[in-house]
Amino acid sequence: MWKWEAEGQPKAVVVIVHNAYEHHNRYAWLIQKLRSSGFHVVTGDLPGHGVEKSKKIHNEKFETYEEFVKKLITIGLTDSLPLFVIGHGLGATLMMRILQTEKVECAGFVFSSPWLSLIQQPSKFSIMLMKLTSSMKMNHEITIELLTRKYDLYTEGHQGQNYSSIMTAAWYRELQTLMKSVARHEGTIQNVPVLMQAAGSDKITDIAQAKKWFINQGLSEFQYKEWKRLYHDVFQEPEREEVYLYTESFMNNVLRSLGYIV
Repeated sequence: MWKWEAEGQPKAVVVIVHNAYEHHNRYAWLIQKLRSSGFHVVTGDLPGHGVEKSKKIHNEKFETYEEFVKKLITIGLTDSLPLFVIGHGLGATLMMRILQTEKVECAGFVFSSPWLSLIQQPSKFSIMLMKLTSSMKMNHEITIELLTRKYDLYTEGHQGQNYSSIMTAAWYRELQTLMKSVARHEGTIQNVPVLMQAAGSDKITDIAQAKKWFINQGLSEFQYKEWKRLYHDVFQEPEREEVYLYTESFMNNVLRSLGYIV
């Protein structure tokens, strides 16, 4: 886990929970933007991801992911400042599940491209075979080209050693269980401000399912933003400056409502 201090007087803390298969270094640009805007940033690689992983096959238990997210939040709360959580992809889904089962001391949440129903899936043949053995290797085949239109990230993604969408059948089954648990949960999350951002040209997830879930939460303060042309990784897209400004505006408005001078 890492913490970056804000440039100048801090006004809040932001915890970033990244997506499946990737690592926190992909958010270097976002981290710097937040720091320059007066936010401390806390993040790190999910278990089995990034530089800490010893192999390229994901077979981690999802309970270790939730424990890691809770540790990030605990660290973020040590500064006694308002806390926001930005969860992307699977990171958003993990945070949504935590909010369904317990209360978290946060000023607000930003969910981008949450995984509730996947468009991009392993081959049908692989899905058939996974019923035979839990240890079978499968490739989710989520490439950088499916995640972003920002071409300068393609070479970096292909050359990087810390990105892999290969997992075991057991891991994929647990992923499916998590998504169904979040989508079908009868209760609602705690009533705090939430911004959900969706990519209009998402190649990975069904954004209609995420929007339906969001509306059904019945929150008193919420925003839904669909970026028409963007791919799944909204914070990695050519329009990421616009996405950031929209996100920062949401957080600043929440801080004003809490009585902070922004």
